Amino acid sequence: MKVLVGGHARGRVLLSGQPINFLGMVDKRTGVIRDESHDMHGERMAGRVLVFPYGIGSSVGAYTIHSIWAQGVAPAAMICRRADLTVATGCAAAGIPMAVADEAELAGLRNGAVVDVDLDAGTIRAA
Repeated sequence: MKVLVGGHARGRVLLSGQPINFLGMVDKRTGVIRDESHDMHGERMAGRVLVFPYGIGSSVGAYTIHSIWAQGVAPAAMICRRADLTVATGCAAAGIPMAVADEAELAGLRNGAVVDVDLDAGTIRAA
């Protein structure tokens, strides 16, 4: 696991197989995925451990991540399969723990399971 933003979080896993465009897909006031074509359509990210492949879209998505954090509706942590500048910058600006993990490291994560994320120690464990 490669830690990009350290920190601790606990929350239910919100698992997606699709990339996320934070600017275009996420409601900035509610943190809900509003894109009807996304596999997480209608899901609320607030307080969840968001696990997804990577971010897409323009660098303005970093501001969206900071905005949902400021509104109190951001994920507790983000775990991606591939790092991208937009998500990493947004998480760093908002202080949201973020890491990049490979398929083997993500294999035990199940949607809805409660996990403890300690990215200072580089661990994700079932709660």
